[in-house]
Amino acid sequence: MIGDPFVSAENLAKAAAKLAIDPPIDIYQFDWCPELSRSEFREIIKKLERNGPSGFDLPAGVLEVLPQVEYLLVHLAPISATTIAKAERLKMIGTCRGGLEHLDLAAIREKKHIPIINVIRNAEPVADFTIGLMYATVRNIAAAAIQVKQGKWPQSFANDSYKSSFSNMKVGLVGLGHIGKIVAKRLNALGMSVSAFDPFAKQADLTAEGCLVNLCSLEELFQNSDVVSLHLRVVPETENLIDASLLKLMKPSAYLINTARPEILNQKDFIEVLQTGKIAGAGIDVMWQEPIDPDDPLLSLDNVVITSHIAGDTVDAIERSPQLLQRTINQYLEKP
Repeated sequence: MIGDPFVSAENLAKAAAKLAIDPPIDIYQFDWCPELSRSEFREIIKKLERNGPSGFDLPAGVLEVLPQVEYLLVHLAPISATTIAKAERLKMIGTCRGGLEHLDLAAIREKKHIPIINVIRNAEPVADFTIGLMYATVRNIAAAAIQVKQGKWPQSFANDSYKSSFSNMKVGLVGLGHIGKIVAKRLNALGMSVSAFDPFAKQADLTAEGCLVNLCSLEELFQNSDVVSLHLRVVPETENLIDASLLKLMKPSAYLINTARPEILNQKDFIEVLQTGKIAGAGIDVMWQEPIDPDDPLLSLDNVVITSHIAGDTVDAIERSPQLLQRTINQYLEKP
């Protein structure tokens, strides 16, 4: 078990004790960067997600016990090629998060027959937050709340000329992974028209699982949607994918929502369309620099809602993720 400031090794060990493997189980517990606060650790996470697992030091003693380890459970601890090479008896890697940037996937594949079990621990919280951010942005909920606390009583906003009921708007989702599909189903329940772009999704499969979404091209989505919501991972193909060429296709009355990653959105182009009023506004939970720079030009704009990267932060998302991982591993182990 290698824990971190968000998910402790002790929490991982409690989950591991209930795995469907023959006892007795010897559990080795280590915590990576335990001296850091969660805020400080977020900087480590950003480096890890950007650069991969190499170049980080694991806690003292990990490399010594790895030759005996059969099951390796982590949250965000970096599992590099060096780590994999040491784990001669390794049978499985479990990680209680959706992203795999902290794992050297090439080194793991070379080992062969080592399954990776991961769980998307915060998919529902992020989906819920995304819907909330849509409402807060489109209906000026956040803007009004801020101004009231400043002693004002706003009755008009920049979007007054095209302000509409949320239920009358068309939403386009860029990416239909686990989170994107939950958002789509939430929007379906609200009776809204939903389109999506995802090169890996199939219309028949979506319909079969009750996800009422019309697949279309990226250009069509940006042209026709009243709200565009981003749900992509950062890979070379998606970095800066959303740039001026797509943003200029949006209606002047349309909004952009991003609860995914900032790198998928071209920062310069995004700021420009907001500054010039080319789109109605935006709601974002992720920034290129966190905490946000006090001089960031976005802070001077009244058509953007910015939250502090909290979309997935609920009690049942991160802290209980080892138990979700344990159940998922047991389902795998108990398959005939």
